[in-house]
Amino acid sequence: MASIHQDIVIDVPPDGAWDALADLGALHTRLVRGFVIDCHLDGDARDITFANGLKARERIVDVDPVRRRVAWSATGDRLSHHNASAQVLDEPDGRTRVVWVADLLPNEMAPAIAGMIAQGLRAMKETLEADLPR
Repeated sequence: MASIHQDIVIDVPPDGAWDALADLGALHTRLVRGFVIDCHLDGDARDITFANGLKARERIVDVDPVRRRVAWSATGDRLSHHNASAQVLDEPDGRTRVVWVADLLPNEMAPAIAGMIAQGLRAMKETLEADLPR
């Protein structure tokens, strides 16, 4: 199983970043604008459309406000297994570090998924830094 770990430092307070991450139906407006272009909640799942045209159904596994972590699994396209999480961490200087971890099969999909995670983290940084006061 491939395991991808990526993170980024964002120049916003952690509480603001967590508020956007925990707003499960607003990926496309509050968290990763331009990376996700549509998102609809459906019970414990969300249907998302990425800017590249890919669609996925993500089942929300956990929203943990104490750890400021959201975990989900995804189905669709060429993945036989996918689970991921994003977590907001405090940086010593008051900024935010977001850690995104994904485990998936088949292994051959890892480079494509890693690229999408990197794009998503860049979009998150751009969105949050544009929208949240420092």
